[in-house]
Amino acid sequence: LIYSCRKPKTKRAKRFLEKREPKLKENTKNAMLIKGGNANLTVTEVLKDIYAVKKPFAVLYKKKNITRPFEDQTSLEFFSKKSDCSLFLFGSHNKKRPNNLIIGRMFDYHVLDMIELGVEKFVSLKDVKNSKCPEGTKPMLIFAGDMFDVNEEYRRLKSLLIDFFRGPSVPSIRLAGLEYVLHFTALDGKIYMRSYKVLLKKSGCKIPRIELEEMGPSLDLVMRRTHLASDDLYKLSLKQPKALKPKKKKNISHDVFGTTYGRIHMQKQDLSKLQTRKVKGLKKRPAEKSAESGGVSPKKSKSG
Repeated sequence: LIYSCRKPKTKRAKRFLEKREPKLKENTKNAMLIKGGNANLTVTEVLKDIYAVKKPFAVLYKKKNITRPFEDQTSLEFFSKKSDCSLFLFGSHNKKRPNNLIIGRMFDYHVLDMIELGVEKFVSLKDVKNSKCPEGTKPMLIFAGDMFDVNEEYRRLKSLLIDFFRGPSVPSIRLAGLEYVLHFTALDGKIYMRSYKVLLKKSGCKIPRIELEEMGPSLDLVMRRTHLASDDLYKLSLKQPKALKPKKKKNISHDVFGTTYGRIHMQKQDLSKLQTRKVKGLKKRPAEKSAESGGVSPKKSKSG
């Protein structure tokens, strides 16, 4: 890595370098939103709205950057190292590819995969006058359409969108926190992105009645170019450290219903010496005891 060979001179620099060191549980992925050299008003508004949805795990570059990610990726890798971001969204506009968005992710500060999308219709956050969710709300992601499971490019796009919008990992969830929905629909060669606010209404029982209120932004997208990682590189990026893998417990199995079964190994028991309930009917007679011991009965015979 870029910081591995540097030695910190101050405590602040040491904390900075420790923050960027490899960890068993990685930090929440940050995204950088970059505006191209010829971005128009639509692309600029899209980047601002996605930044508002993604905050605080995002960095918005307001200055224009003349770069073409599909031809040269060095500038993206430089910005990734500078801002410590593993996700990016690049917006540009030209006559050949109007209202263009490129969404992608990094692996070891190199571009892993990216997909180019064209914006055909856009409704911004400010155009929808409904109430908004607070900043940093973790969204619920819904994907509709067979293409997300059948087509390899759409399947990789689904993985990319989950990575981009999933937010931080949380140990528990409360009902009131489920207030934001991002819905992606793949239909007739287009991807429709819609965002809703969840309204919990009274229903007369413990489970509330759910209503969805459109919040914005909403995008109608079409897929253009793709740059997908090879299967070997993609598999390498998904590899987990051995310390995170759960240890296999011996002699424990589960059935299809989730019931846990355990196998216990015990030494062979001598059931003849097992102490049972003391009942007179089961009590051994003196003759039986002498037969077992192989000796003469201890009872003395009477002399004549």
